[in-house]
Amino acid sequence: MRSAPTILHLDMDAFYASVEQASKPSLRGKAVIVGGLGPRGVVATASYEARVLGVHSAMPMSQARRLAPNAAYLVPRFALYRSISDQVMALLRALSPLVEPLSLDEAFVDLEAGGTAWDERSARLAGTKLRADIRAVTGLTGSVGLAASKMLAKIASEQAKPDGLVVIEPGTERAMLEPMPVRTLPGVGPATGDHLRRAGIHTVGEIAEAGEDELVRLLGKAHGHALYAMALARDDRPVVAERETKSVSVEDTYDVDIHDRVRVGLEVQRLADRCVRRLRGAGLSGRTIVLKVRRYDFSTLTRSETLRGPTDDPAVVREAAARLLDSVDTTGGVRLLGVGVSGLADYTQEDLFAQAAGGAGEETPEGEEPETAPEPRPETHAERRWPAGHDVRHAEHGHGWVQGSGLGRVTVRFETPGSAPGRVKTFRVDDPALEPADPLPLVDDPPDLLEATGTPGTPDAPSPPRPLEA
Repeated sequence: MRSAPTILHLDMDAFYASVEQASKPSLRGKAVIVGGLGPRGVVATASYEARVLGVHSAMPMSQARRLAPNAAYLVPRFALYRSISDQVMALLRALSPLVEPLSLDEAFVDLEAGGTAWDERSARLAGTKLRADIRAVTGLTGSVGLAASKMLAKIASEQAKPDGLVVIEPGTERAMLEPMPVRTLPGVGPATGDHLRRAGIHTVGEIAEAGEDELVRLLGKAHGHALYAMALARDDRPVVAERETKSVSVEDTYDVDIHDRVRVGLEVQRLADRCVRRLRGAGLSGRTIVLKVRRYDFSTLTRSETLRGPTDDPAVVREAAARLLDSVDTTGGVRLLGVGVSGLADYTQEDLFAQAAGGAGEETPEGEEPETAPEPRPETHAERRWPAGHDVRHAEHGHGWVQGSGLGRVTVRFETPGSAPGRVKTFRVDDPALEPADPLPLVDDPPDLLEATGTPGTPDAPSPPRPLEA
């Protein structure tokens, strides 16, 4: 482990919900829940106001509605979240060439590798400046943890939430970890936690006291060794800039079970096309096609087929997925379908086009649907046309967002990120003056920190000591 807290972990605070609050003045300070709004939807993110009511990520949306009936329930706007994430990651990469993103809103940074920090003071200055830069550029807050290892930096950022900074100084790690519950350590989920509690182990300090042999007996060799090392604050994992993508997949959960076999086949084709678009967007191809089917009784089946070589041809993926579907009984109904591609490579094998029925397939222009793609599902509900929380523009009233829709009507609140809470109006869903719109920037004129300074580091920090010349 290092002798200075130069590994930084950034975790944006309730990211999706915070973006929605920043873009919608009327929701600031109120409970906001983002996720799938159907009967089988789950919570993606809940604002801190909603968390106080017991709502948390991955909770069924039906349970969240019981806990927080008066919260704002919004459909995610992933394109906007990705664009803001890109801004944040650019600030991190200016700090160091070693940035390891874990998700859109979370990453590790090796400050020492970028020459940004070399001791506790310089690391604290870099973390403080980063938080200020994120707020200036995006209008959002993030929590920062600084420590001598990745495990401890992540624990520190959790302690810093929301909108804070915590530094774990080298030499204090064991004393800090000892009273913490076992679930604090990465890899200790509910099952492992229950297993340890049954053995009388409740804290990290008690894990260390139990000894490595006892942990191996309880949890097995690999998990026991790893958990003992973490309890002693041992973690030498480096920050890895490039994380290898192992698979690309898409899936849909349906509000009502699908019983029609033809409809199931069309859904699989549609998912295959979406998967290929995502695959091509990443500049990848793959050899193994995977089909996932969750049936009416919650049983989940996975089928796969490995091709002779990697492909990114939609016709090939559709054909393979259709063959896999033939081996699955969907008589009782289907609640979830997914199509994925694994065995990834950055090239394709042209002769694979011959695997698709009908011979060679034609290249589909980027961003266009292939001609053989199934027709999109009909929009039988107004909510599908006007998703709650999404942006709209009215010819007379300007920019707003959808508060809700149904029974042929859509309710819109007209406000922008920089305005006061706006007024609400209701329109027919087919009102020609109302149309979908792109999201507005959260900050009207964000400073170009990267261009202005070349780095979001702290200009007042002293230069690192230079090595003596030979």
